[in-house]
Formats: sequence, structure tokens, C-alpha cells
Amino acid sequence: MIRTMPRAARGFTLLEVLLSVMLLALLSAAAYGAIRTATRAVERGEALIDRTNKVRVTQEFMRRQISQSLALPFDRNEVDGQITSFTGERDRVMWVSTMPGYLGRGGAYVQELSLERGDNGTALVFRHAMLNGFKLREGFPEKPGPVTLIERIADARFEFRGLDTQGRLDDWDDTWDKPGPLPVLLRLKVDFERGSQFAWPELVVPLMVDAGAAGAALEPSFFAPPATGG
Repeated sequence: MIRTMPRAARGFTLLEVLLSVMLLALLSAAAYGAIRTATRAVERGEALIDRTNKVRVTQEFMRRQISQSLALPFDRNEVDGQITSFTGERDRVMWVSTMPGYLGRGGAYVQELSLERGDNGTALVFRHAMLNGFKLREGFPEKPGPVTLIERIADARFEFRGLDTQGRLDDWDDTWDKPGPLPVLLRLKVDFERGSQFAWPELVVPLMVDAGAAGAALEPSFFAPPATGG
């Protein structure tokens, strides 16, 4: 007589084991895919935040430094005595302003923003030096050196807007070479390289310059040697 084992005591068949393993593998793959998708979404979100913050910080820094331009000359033409307090080109702008406390030692600084070609495409570069002792023909000192604000620029240009002879806003121009007076507005347009995923809102900065200070800086006595007694 052949005795059969009770149903409750039977083990799993090979087919049942294989099906269980396959089902477990499918569930694990689905869980891994969901986790991977969520991780990538978080990484993309963090990268977007980093890019947005980089543009925002750059624009805020530019807005602060340029808007507080001082009507102080950093160059004088030895031939005709004309002074330069602000100069601008399509790819470069130079002016005088104060520096944030954590970057400067007080006083006025000559500052420059320029668009320069580098390993990561065109970059917006910032330089500064104390006005006292600055010589334009010698350029900026090696220390503290240039600071790259943002990279991967495909095309960009500075534009400037001043007042006409009637005191009305003039047209935008990508050159500012007027000795003495400063522009009323500065604009920077930037197009980034394809795939960089940077976005640059158009930046327009008003220069808050005291007209009285500007007039004083243009007086011939500004560069005159101090009077001596006798």
C-alpha cells in the first residue's frame, strides 16, 4: 500500500519556485526603476536650482556694483586733460564703485566686467583694484585676480543709454566713450550655449549718480596739485 503525504506537508515545486523568483525580480526591477527615476528628478531639480541661483547672484552682484557707480575718474588724458570715469564697449565695461565689506577694505575701487573666451566657452569675468594708485595702462594687478561669474555664454553684449542735449533718454548704444559723464542705464543681454539650460533675464541697471558730484569731478581743479602755502 502506497502512503501519500498530506497536502499541508508538501513542499514547493520547481515551477512554483521559479515563478516566485521571477515575480520577485520583476518587483525589484520596478522598485529600482522608480527609485532611479525619483533620484534623477531630484538631481535635475537641484541642478536647476543651482543654475537659477548662479544667475540670480550674478545679476544681484552686478546690479549692486554698477548702480552705486561713483563719479570719480580713473584715467586722465595727458594731452588734452580729459578724464574718464566710465568706459564701456560691447564686451567690456569699467567704472568706479565701492566693494562689499567682505571683499574690500573700504574706499573706492576700479571695477571691470568683461566677456572672455575660456575652456568652458565665453565667460563673464570680474576684476577690481583700489582706485588709489591704479594706472589704467598697467592694467589690473595679479592679486586678487579675476573672478569668473558665469560661463557657457554663446553671445552677449553690454549696451549703454545716456541723455541727449535736451536731457532726454538717448538710444541704446554698445559703446560709451564720453569723457567725464556716466550713462544713465546699462543693459546686459546674454544668450547661453545650447544645452547649458541657463536662462538670463534681461538685466537693466540704472546708475544712481549724484549730478553735483559728477560736475565736481569734471572741474579742472580735480586733478590740480594741492595748493601750497607761501
